[in-house]
Amino acid sequence: MKQISFAQAEHQNKKKVTRRERFLAQMNALVPWQRLIDALSPSYFPNSAGKRGRPPIGLERMLRIYFLQQWYALADEAL
Repeated sequence: MKQISFAQAEHQNKKKVTRRERFLAQMNALVPWQRLIDALSPSYFPNSAGKRGRPPIGLERMLRIYFLQQWYALADEAL
């Protein structure tokens, strides 16, 4: 049997669902993330491997950031 971590033990005793968890669950239910990633991945930094400079942020993370920015009318700095 595998021993659980402190974070897993704390999460098991959690009873109340936070607003953040509810929002993220709704966001995952509404947006077809995999279809968007599949459609955009060919044009999102296709040849960035082995280049100089900072590597680009992952496509899935950037999509989620853009969606949050549009839903809450946030500036780039606010994210």
